[in-house]
Amino acid sequence: MFVMQTKQWNVEISITEDDADDLTTARAVLLAGDGTRHESVAHARRSPGDQAVPDIGDELAAGRALSDLSAKLLEDGAEDVARLANATRISR
Repeated sequence: MFVMQTKQWNVEISITEDDADDLTTARAVLLAGDGTRHESVAHARRSPGDQAVPDIGDELAAGRALSDLSAKLLEDGAEDVARLANATRISR
């Protein structure tokens, strides 16, 4: 019988907006189970001619931060695979 281990990783997103609602900044932080911290920061800027709708800036900045965090996690995983593959070849 196989026993599945469940892991839960939580991402915390902090969003800040400047006083004029022109710039929104989102910070996405993932603390992995081993204590490794992964972090990404992204921005959304309102065009001068657009009306201020803070929710749109929040969505764009958060989405960009999560997208960047995703890319960083994929890159870290690929580097780990390559490092382990090289270690296996060297030890043979």
